[in-house]
Amino acid sequence: MKAADIKKGNVVEHDGKVWQIRDIERSSPQGRGGNVTFRFTMYAVPGGQKLDLSLRADDDLKETELTRRAVSYSYKDGEAFVFMDSEDYTQYTLDASAIGDASGYLVDGIEGCYIQLIDDAPVALQLPQNVTLEVIETAPELKGATATKRPKPARLSTGIEILVPEYISTGEKVMVNTTTGEFAGRA
Repeated sequence: MKAADIKKGNVVEHDGKVWQIRDIERSSPQGRGGNVTFRFTMYAVPGGQKLDLSLRADDDLKETELTRRAVSYSYKDGEAFVFMDSEDYTQYTLDASAIGDASGYLVDGIEGCYIQLIDDAPVALQLPQNVTLEVIETAPELKGATATKRPKPARLSTGIEILVPEYISTGEKVMVNTTTGEFAGRA
């Protein structure tokens, strides 16, 4: 597949590894005879290692077949996470290294997760855009201290910490963007 035809989310092979394309930057040089280049930000599947790769428009990358299955999070088993296929109830296990930072968003009842499979072997987890988590610890709002709304740190039910607006209090549920790790509103 030509570099120019690759889209976000495609899974490709490079240097004997499998990568998922997360971001694409296109640059057109000035002047004659300049080649259009594409800079791909991609993450290893499994493992999540990041790689930036620049290619010309007509360079080739081999696309890999990847199957996506809708799953629900079942439970944690030691260092592994167990998911159940939403259709046929097959169980898939991914270890902590394959899950990476996503483990901070896994809560019982989370909706919209997908397991990515290569040759029927689970290799990666795809999270929904936003997840709802409970604030278990944050400083109380300072009444009338300042007119500016400064964010404050909050610890969430999964152990991760994010910045939330001052008006959020302990016990509230908040939405968190799983791509940026940022507060996305009250749930």
